[in-house]
Amino acid sequence: MPYLFNTSEQQQEMLQAIGVDSTEDLFSNIPQELRLDRPLNVPPALTEMELQAHVSKLAADNVGPGSRVCMLGGGAYDHFIPAAVDEIARRGEFYTAYTPYQAEASQGSLQTFFEFQSLICQLTGMDVSNASLYEGGTCVSEAAFMAMRVTNRHDRVVLLGSLHPEYRQVVETYLKHLNCEVVVVPCVNGSVDPADVDAAMNDQTACLVIQHPNFFGTLEEAEQLTEIAHKYGALSVVSYDPISLGILKRPGDYGADIAIAEGQSLGTPLQFGGPYLGLFSCSEKFVRRMPGRLIGQTVDRNGKRCYVLNLQAREQHIRRDKATSNICSNQGLIAIRAAVYLALLGKQGIREVAELCCQKAHYAAEQLAQIEGLQLPFPERAFFKEFVLSCSEGADYLLRKARQAGFDLGPELSRFEWTDGSGADQTGVLVAITEQRTREEIDRLVTALKA
Repeated sequence: MPYLFNTSEQQQEMLQAIGVDSTEDLFSNIPQELRLDRPLNVPPALTEMELQAHVSKLAADNVGPGSRVCMLGGGAYDHFIPAAVDEIARRGEFYTAYTPYQAEASQGSLQTFFEFQSLICQLTGMDVSNASLYEGGTCVSEAAFMAMRVTNRHDRVVLLGSLHPEYRQVVETYLKHLNCEVVVVPCVNGSVDPADVDAAMNDQTACLVIQHPNFFGTLEEAEQLTEIAHKYGALSVVSYDPISLGILKRPGDYGADIAIAEGQSLGTPLQFGGPYLGLFSCSEKFVRRMPGRLIGQTVDRNGKRCYVLNLQAREQHIRRDKATSNICSNQGLIAIRAAVYLALLGKQGIREVAELCCQKAHYAAEQLAQIEGLQLPFPERAFFKEFVLSCSEGADYLLRKARQAGFDLGPELSRFEWTDGSGADQTGVLVAITEQRTREEIDRLVTALKA
C-alpha cells in the first residue's frame, strides 16, 4: 500500500478546520523543554538491498529460547509447540481473516472461534467462554468490571497478594478514577492465609481475585477461598495456568464464577513478549454481563448449520455507553493457535504435559536446593511447574552465573513492586521448568551453579 503524505495545502486546510493558524500553535501546550531542539540523527538513506542486510544483521543479535536453555517464568513459558499448530494457523484463510460484525461474511472464522470456546469450557469446567481477550492482565480488570455489574457493588475489589504484580497494576490503573478501593491481602511465605482473606472481605466487595497456581508458582486453597468469596456475596475470579488443569481441579469444579488466564502456553511461542491471548469464561447465569465476542451455533433458513455473533445487545456497537462489553477486537489468530493445540493434545495429552512439567520442576527444585548458597524460600508449599530460588550471593549473581552457562532464569523478583508486609522473598528469582526441559539440561545447570 503506497503512503500518501499530506500536502502543505491539505495541512493548512486541517489547521483551519480545528481553529489554529500553524503547526506551532497546534503544539503550543507542550513545554519548550520537552521539545526536540535539534535535527533528528537519521543515518543516510540505504538501498533496499543494503537495508535488508542491515536489518538481518540487527536481527542476528536477538537471542531466543532456541539458542539457550529457557527456564524463564512469571507468566510466559517455553512450552513445546507441535508443528501442526504453525501449519494450520498459517493457512491464508486463518492468518489473514478478521471477524467482522457481519457474521455471515466469515463462517470459517466463526466456526473456529466456536470450537475454541468449546475447548476452553471443557478445559476449565465453566459454562461459557468468549472468543478471547487481549492477554492475561486485561482479563483480570475485565473480570473485576464484570463482577461489579453482576453484584451491583462498585466500591471494592479484593486481590490476593500472590497475584501477578503486573496484573495488580493493570487493575489499579483501570480502577484509579472510579472510586473503587483495591484491597490486597498480604502473601506470607508464598501463599495467602484464608483467615486473612476472610478478614479482608465484606458485604460491599464485588469480587475476590485468586491466582492458582500463584505468581510464586505455589498452590492456593482455591476452593476454600471461593467459599469465602461466596459467603460475602462476592464473585470468585480465578486466574489459572491452562497447562496446570491437566492435573489440578478445574475452576468450574470448585465453584468459581469467572475463570481467566494468559493463554500463551497453549501453542504460542514467547516471541519477545507478544501478541498473547486472554482466556475468559464464566457461569452461564452471568453470560449477558460477560465482555468480548460470543460465537453461537444455529441454523439458517434452509436448515443448515451456521455460526453467528451471539447476544450482540451486550456490545458497544449496539448499546454504546450502556454496553457490558467494549471489546472491539480479539486475539483471533492466537485463539486459533490455542484451539489447534488443545485439539491436537486432547484430554490425555494435556494431562501428560502437566505431569511432565510438575515432575521435572520438582526434580530441578530438589537438586538446586542441595547446592550450598541456594535455597527454596517456601519449602513447605506445594507447587506446579514454577518455584522461587534464592541465592545467598544475591539474585544478580545467580542470574549471571546461569547466563554464563547458557541458561536463562528469572525474572528477578526485586524488579516488581510489592505491597508492604507481603512476606514475599524479594531477592529471589523465578524458575520455570516445562515439559521441554530435559534431565540432562537440569543436571547441567546444577553442575554449573555448583562450580
